[in-house]
Amino acid sequence: MKSKNATACPVVQAMETVGTQWRLQILYALEESELRFNELKRATGGRSKTLSDALEVLTDEGLITRRTEEAAPIAVYYELSEKGATLLDQLDDIGQWAVEWMENVDDPGEGRRVNR
Repeated sequence: MKSKNATACPVVQAMETVGTQWRLQILYALEESELRFNELKRATGGRSKTLSDALEVLTDEGLITRRTEEAAPIAVYYELSEKGATLLDQLDDIGQWAVEWMENVDDPGEGRRVNR
């Protein structure tokens, strides 16, 4: 990637990879445990196609892992990888920054809205 601001390149690349609403929701949904496709669908409220596309990108990027159980019926499980877990730590820091510096941002840790 060519840029006039080379120091921003890694940030831009990372945000392009994880910066969609659905990808972020999937990552946070998998924070506590592995989930099956339909469980992720319920947790995120996404359409099947949207969820499938996001899961494919996150798997290809190594942020989540996909496990298939061949027993009838076939079950597919998704889990946050170590790489994905370290990303969530960084996203939590961005969330804290947003709570502190942006207007009308909910603070999930305290259940309150912060107004600047």
